[in-house]
Amino acid sequence: MIIEKPVKLIIQIPCYNEAATLPATLEALPRQLSGVDVIEYLIIDDGSQDETAQVAVAHNVHYIVQLNTHRGLAAGFVAGLDACLHHGADLIVNTDADNQYNADDIQRLIAPILCGEADIVVGDRGVAGLKAFSPVKRTLQRMGSWVIAQASGLKTPDATSGFRALSREAALRTLVLSEYSYTLETLIQAGNRGITVAYVPVRTNPNTRPSRLVRSIPHYLTYSGSTIVRAYTMYRPLRVFASLGSLLILAGTILVLRFLYFYIIGQGGGHVQSVVLSAIFLIIGFQILLIGLLADLISGNRKILEEVLYRLRRIELEIPTDQHNGDEDQS
Repeated sequence: MIIEKPVKLIIQIPCYNEAATLPATLEALPRQLSGVDVIEYLIIDDGSQDETAQVAVAHNVHYIVQLNTHRGLAAGFVAGLDACLHHGADLIVNTDADNQYNADDIQRLIAPILCGEADIVVGDRGVAGLKAFSPVKRTLQRMGSWVIAQASGLKTPDATSGFRALSREAALRTLVLSEYSYTLETLIQAGNRGITVAYVPVRTNPNTRPSRLVRSIPHYLTYSGSTIVRAYTMYRPLRVFASLGSLLILAGTILVLRFLYFYIIGQGGGHVQSVVLSAIFLIIGFQILLIGLLADLISGNRKILEEVLYRLRRIELEIPTDQHNGDEDQS
């Protein structure tokens, strides 16, 4: 006789000063879902200065993770994943506290994971036609999704959507280093680790407040751009450095050929600067290639360390909490 373990879903909501919008978000969350036996809610209070935590308690939220200072969306997301894992979640759904996403679509969000078709599922808002976004923002969203698709090797129609579901295995392997947002880095990470990612169409609700993540277009481009470059360089360093080095070597080679052409026709005396500039480009290009090889070796070591971290997380979660406490009492 096979005894199946009940499936536990924890819906996590990162919050920063969300006392006004949190009640509507919590009230809209599902109490029952097909394929799920237990549904619980977890709030990450990211150093709020209002009554966010008190509102969560009043609405019978199961768990509250309290961060002493405001650490940002990425840190709140990671803290939530860690807490959900420790509370035995088999599935984790992340949604926003401003009730941006239609909670009725959570069933649609978790379906591919329950069927074994994906480990991460992202809600596609249809940003190309989303009326809540300005034309400029819609264009930037489409461009950003295309860039993430190139960096991750995944089809990413809505890269910045925070409405997503993760299996326990995917959550264990998630590692976020960015301090700005988790949405872009986790997709690049998943694509380069071979984690299956699916997208499902979801609905959105009318805006309840302006976005805090996109303060202005230059601010968004600066932080998103740096996140993409950093994550892409981290997971594909040889491709990045080899491309840059090859461009410089090509430029140096063209300058050498230019000098040789003028030298052959008897006009080389006035083009010595081409040789100097060519030498600079060639030396720097070869140095960048060597840096790329070194970065690729470091990337290999990082993958080993990530695997070690993943195994340590699994071991830690398999040890009962009371055993931890007993060990501490005896020390």
